[in-house]
Amino acid sequence: MPGKVKYHNLTDNQKKKYLGDFYTMVSLLGNRDEVKNFFKDLLTLSEVVMISRRIQIAKMLFEGRTHDEIRKEMKVGFSTVSQVERWLNNGFGGYRKTIEEYQKKYKDNPKTKFVKPFKAGMMKKYPFHYLLWDMINKK
Repeated sequence: MPGKVKYHNLTDNQKKKYLGDFYTMVSLLGNRDEVKNFFKDLLTLSEVVMISRRIQIAKMLFEGRTHDEIRKEMKVGFSTVSQVERWLNNGFGGYRKTIEEYQKKYKDNPKTKFVKPFKAGMMKKYPFHYLLWDMINKK
């Protein structure tokens, strides 16, 4: 009975094909909804949560939070924080680049500072609907 596929048991051609197809398919996704639907179809809810928590840990490390702060807030072990830190600092740059772009888009913009990204997009698309809200927040 076949079990889980182990990376080191794959041939070089299988590795190239499987990973190449995966990366190419992800790169074809054009917007947030397509990405969300793709990963909802592809991954279990537990897998999505696991990946999302790693991203949160990476963001917290990038912001300069300590290992103890992260461990307490995220309720994870030292090894999890350390592994994410290794990927953040010694990986291929994907975490760092994505977090930097996320912070530029959502953290540095005063209109989106305290707003969820979806609402921020709606505010940009329909500015007059949020005129009163903007006036109150400027005070």
